[in-house]
Amino acid sequence: MAENLTITSEDFTADGPIPDRLANAHENETPSLRISGVPDGTVELAVVCHDPDAPRPRGWVHWAVYGIPPETTELGAGNVDQFRVGANDWDKQQWGGPQPPSGHGVHRYYFWVYALSAPVDGAPSYAEFLDRHAGDVLAQNRVVGTYETP
Repeated sequence: MAENLTITSEDFTADGPIPDRLANAHENETPSLRISGVPDGTVELAVVCHDPDAPRPRGWVHWAVYGIPPETTELGAGNVDQFRVGANDWDKQQWGGPQPPSGHGVHRYYFWVYALSAPVDGAPSYAEFLDRHAGDVLAQNRVVGTYETP
């Protein structure tokens, strides 16, 4: 069932702080994510990390990963190269860890998982993905982590 789709992280608890080692100004390690409850009919998964608190009209995209087979249960440094990584808002096709402006307060980082009924062509930006594939989303869910630049 669609309501069973979940995404969690070994690196932080839901609504908890993201460790410095994942932050862009530190080691910028790729987060470890777990996915479960993928609904029947899913052709592929997509995972996006988005900071809606960034001081920009559409927030800031830190990561966009497409072409993830529906049987995939883990996503992270060990396997992300097997999938298509779209450009983040630094215009790089890789994980870009949290980096809120100094003194801007705590930012929320939404790690979205999308179960899709159709494949994603190429590696679109997050905005292009949403525009092209909104009608293909069978289920979606998120886990949120927080980060603040000292």
